[in-house]
Amino acid sequence: MSTQAAVHPVDEVLPFPLLFVLGLQHVLVMYANAVAVPLILGGALHLPKEQIAMLINADLFACGIATLIQTIGFGPLGIRLPIIMGVTAVAISPMLAMAAMPGVGLNGIYGAVLVGGLYALLVAPLIKYVLRFFPAVVTGTIITMIGVSLMRVGVAWAGGGAGAADFGAAGYIGMAALVLGVILLVIKFGRGFLGNMAVLLGISVGYLVAISLGWTDFSGLSAQPWVRVVLPLQFGLPTFSLVPCLTMCLVMTIVFIEATGMFLAMGAMTGRAVGAEQIKRGLRADAVGTLIGGLFNTFPYVSYSQNIGLVGVTGVYSRWVCVTGGVIMLFLGLVPKLAYVVASVPQAVLGGAAFVMFGMVSATGIKILSNVDYATQRHNVLVIAISIGFGMIPIISPTFFHIMPQVLRPIFTDPIMMTSITAVALNAYFNRTSGAAASQDAMLAAQQAETL
Repeated sequence: MSTQAAVHPVDEVLPFPLLFVLGLQHVLVMYANAVAVPLILGGALHLPKEQIAMLINADLFACGIATLIQTIGFGPLGIRLPIIMGVTAVAISPMLAMAAMPGVGLNGIYGAVLVGGLYALLVAPLIKYVLRFFPAVVTGTIITMIGVSLMRVGVAWAGGGAGAADFGAAGYIGMAALVLGVILLVIKFGRGFLGNMAVLLGISVGYLVAISLGWTDFSGLSAQPWVRVVLPLQFGLPTFSLVPCLTMCLVMTIVFIEATGMFLAMGAMTGRAVGAEQIKRGLRADAVGTLIGGLFNTFPYVSYSQNIGLVGVTGVYSRWVCVTGGVIMLFLGLVPKLAYVVASVPQAVLGGAAFVMFGMVSATGIKILSNVDYATQRHNVLVIAISIGFGMIPIISPTFFHIMPQVLRPIFTDPIMMTSITAVALNAYFNRTSGAAASQDAMLAAQQAETL
């Protein structure tokens, strides 16, 4: 009995059936975004369907490897928290810009990804010098905006997908409402194993209804092979160009700032203190994941914020659930037929689940902000208000910063980045936060978020 009590929920090894179901749930949550990047980039480069399929499989395979490094931990690599790794959306616009550059192409993008990974690996140890700039007022604000920003994705899914000709049709909205209703019913009345499967059950019910309505198209399933081995450098040797490489270094800087906020959110949610050393290990895993992405001809990788919300919904903090998810992604990367079936889940089905998951991320940020000292540090209200206001600019008016140079667009068009920069700058201007105070804030946030 005492041995069980000594095991932190993050390190708890659950029975295999529960590990598998919860791991699959995590994969379903991140799958749509994971495959979106190869689909978008492959379409922009006018790649044939066979090569796009190879990109998707390589992407899933690299996601699985990066997730295992991050969750299991190997020496100085991995934060050892329930984290799922996936390709970062921050890199989409820069990579599309690279694709349009003469002489760059896909191999030039992979060269930039490798350089970005090396750069990230070199700067990860410096995180201990910047942790003091992320007290509760900053991290809470950033995490709140992460949830708000992700809700755009959830709304787009619930409407049938941003590119759908009949976006917002009654059928899509009804499907999202059905999935949301099932999840809420299971959360309220489900107990134990059943309650932990709320999101997966909701998605499964929605998927079955979508199949019965003829919303899914499996016509290309027979053309997919059962097994496809993912090989390094399958698109050829990378090439290196100065501007794409510098741009990818900027992307990785953005990724690191976002990832730091996500690590602190996960630490607060699970009740495990996350300090400079833990963040450094997590960022190193992000960097190594990006290097692996370049090696397997995929993309930069980051800890996925979507899955933080899922951890909050299930209340299951075991990192071995995400380890199982990583193994499932490796398997999906090697078995194109299974990956094709999972990819066929309509976005409206995922949209219903997104409202719960992404809202939980914002709820975590709000709970962290409840620890902020507004009495003796009265300017904290301004830090929160102005930072969220700046973060809302790209959401409300995406073209507001159109006069900015193309290389800076990833910063000014990203709500999380805008909020992060503003919150850090205003906190530094109004407050003086020591490293010890920042760590204490993280501990208090953990205590408050344990019951979320």
